[in-house]
Amino acid sequence: MDKIDIYRSVKKYGISVMLLCCLILVCGHLQAQDTASTAGVQFSDAPAVSANSTPAPANKAVIKPAEKKLTKVVVKQQEKRTLWAIFLAGIAGGFAALLMPCIFPMLPLTVSYFTKSGDKRGSPVFKAAIYGISIIAIYVIMGLLVTIVFGPDALNNLSTNGIFNFGFFLLIVVFAASFLGAFEITLPSSWVNKMDQNSDKGGLAGLFFMAATLSLVSFSCTGPIIGTLLVQAATTGALLGPAIGMLGFALALAIPFVLFALFPSLLKSLPKSGGWLNSVKVVLGFLELALALKFLSNVDLAYHWHWFDREVFLVLWIVIFALMGFYLLGKLTFSHDSPLPFVSVPRLFLAIIVLSFTMYMVPGLWGAPLKSISAFLPPQSTQDFDLYSPGGNTTAPVNNPEDNTPHKYAALFDKPKGFNPFFDYAEALAYAKKVHKPLMIDFTGHACVNCRKMEANVWPDKQVYQKITHDYVLVQLYVDDKTELAANEQTVTTEGRSITTIGKKWSYLQTSKFQANSQPFYVLLNPDTEEPLVTPQGADFDPVNYLKYLDSGLDAYK
Repeated sequence: MDKIDIYRSVKKYGISVMLLCCLILVCGHLQAQDTASTAGVQFSDAPAVSANSTPAPANKAVIKPAEKKLTKVVVKQQEKRTLWAIFLAGIAGGFAALLMPCIFPMLPLTVSYFTKSGDKRGSPVFKAAIYGISIIAIYVIMGLLVTIVFGPDALNNLSTNGIFNFGFFLLIVVFAASFLGAFEITLPSSWVNKMDQNSDKGGLAGLFFMAATLSLVSFSCTGPIIGTLLVQAATTGALLGPAIGMLGFALALAIPFVLFALFPSLLKSLPKSGGWLNSVKVVLGFLELALALKFLSNVDLAYHWHWFDREVFLVLWIVIFALMGFYLLGKLTFSHDSPLPFVSVPRLFLAIIVLSFTMYMVPGLWGAPLKSISAFLPPQSTQDFDLYSPGGNTTAPVNNPEDNTPHKYAALFDKPKGFNPFFDYAEALAYAKKVHKPLMIDFTGHACVNCRKMEANVWPDKQVYQKITHDYVLVQLYVDDKTELAANEQTVTTEGRSITTIGKKWSYLQTSKFQANSQPFYVLLNPDTEEPLVTPQGADFDPVNYLKYLDSGLDAYK
């Protein structure tokens, strides 16, 4: 039997507690990232417009450029955090892929090839190392190709583009259907045969093509994981995001092969292949399906459809995770599942965890904050039936209660519970000057998970809430909104960039004035000078630290 037959004949099946940990990390790190980065963005000193553009309205605020040194450090820190999150997501995805039925049985077979193929003592170790490096090189090259194909500017726009987000939703649903057993995503057999022929040549080239053969044959299992990882890495906007994600994925995938080649005796401790490996795929399929809904929610929010509100999202998640729990208990089976004569203790514990999480989400249908997953959910304000009141107050006060005038764009956007922010920079600036309060600019986005987490977990803190509502004038500027501007507000910048939507207007304000393009991005502004009072910052999920940041702005203003 040749290597291709071996690869294709070892598809066994099942479930593991370790997999759930990996998959939770995958979903968590795939989503817990900023909306965009500054990669590929060109900054200008001020949002000037071309001579032939439509003039701005008379009441439009004059935007003065801030000093770049104020935000340079912040931007670099946010980019670093984003890349680290992508790298960790890649590692989690790699370990999850290792438990797939196309790869897990390959461990003893591949390691056996290395340990028996050399006469010299160091030869198997050297070959295994080259094999692992080849796996890493293959996947990193794949990540770089994504950047080359889309380009850095396109990567910045993917996370907020409605067409792309809907396309990603459909793509991940296809991945989920594949893991649930509807079909297998495979590559042309001619590719695999060609790689296998080249792997017989021996030497370093042979080892590289052997790694390529494994990558192609296992694509039916790894493809959906890789595809989901690349989609999320690309939509962060980070220039090296896809390559960094693939580096983490390949590293987690390659290390076990090298490790078992160094210590073959460890193979005895591995669990035997069996039906549990197929359950791994099915559980991952359920998680992929849940993750896909986030992309659909992004589209719904950006275009103000209001079809996919918070309770609709929660109902779907509750059903998906309930079905996953029933599957783990053997109450739901698929055509390709092996018979389950009894439920093992690890499987039972895993079912308890999943069903407990399902029950945890149920109160969210009545407005419970569900802080542990608030970053994934649509804004709390989209909830039609909400019994929750923020900030520990029996009634929901508003930001700057003395201001009773309707705010521009207020009908378009969902307000954070208990707040009454402005949504237009010029209007908020004028009001801040009138009441002699500093302006708090929140550059946010519909697709920004960290923005929702801040609004749900940090802003409702009693002291933070009081600071924002009573000591600042809050303005939320959505950089990814698709609403068309009025004809007299549409402009063309000196760089040739058309400002035609609300999102483009605020995105350009952020990049040109503050040299940053990630969300959330908080700027405490002196309304008289239009200069930041302190260095702007991004998300900080510690209410104590965030309160210190707000206090520092007030101290500087006074």
